[in-house]
Amino acid sequence: MSFDAIADLFQRLAEYAASVEPWQQFLVILLAGAVPFIESYLGSFLGVALGIEPSAAVVATAVLGNVLSTFALIALAARARRAATSRRGGRGDGGGDNKPPSNRQQKIARYVEKIGVPGVSLLGPIILASQITGPTLVALGANKRAVYLFQGVAIIAWGVLFGFFGDLVISWYL
Repeated sequence: MSFDAIADLFQRLAEYAASVEPWQQFLVILLAGAVPFIESYLGSFLGVALGIEPSAAVVATAVLGNVLSTFALIALAARARRAATSRRGGRGDGGGDNKPPSNRQQKIARYVEKIGVPGVSLLGPIILASQITGPTLVALGANKRAVYLFQGVAIIAWGVLFGFFGDLVISWYL
């Protein structure tokens, strides 16, 4: 997804959220948090820009949407990996009959080797959506519990950072 496409999507979400009743804005921000590349950080920023209390914009809306969508995808990836490795007799080595990892998977695997699941989870949103990073980590064989934990920490940290950054920026302009 290109930067222009993400910016256009964010602008459309902002326009739509501004046009609905305040109670409906919470639902829009919740859904924005579930959208890859919008996630908790831009969803939180959007909520604050709409005038939603920063803590509510961060926790109750953007982070919740991002956590729910990311965790659901991690669960699906874990289930798919379990099914794939059970068909190969639990070897987990590909058995020579699987297609090779994609370039994206290879890139994430290199980062996992260098900085581990915590580092990839916390720094991943700079490069990829958490809805891509988390499931890919599990698909590559990372510990599912560690991925849940550190993806959750990363989603909350990025949401808080951008929510309160947005509040600070908006207060400068008012």
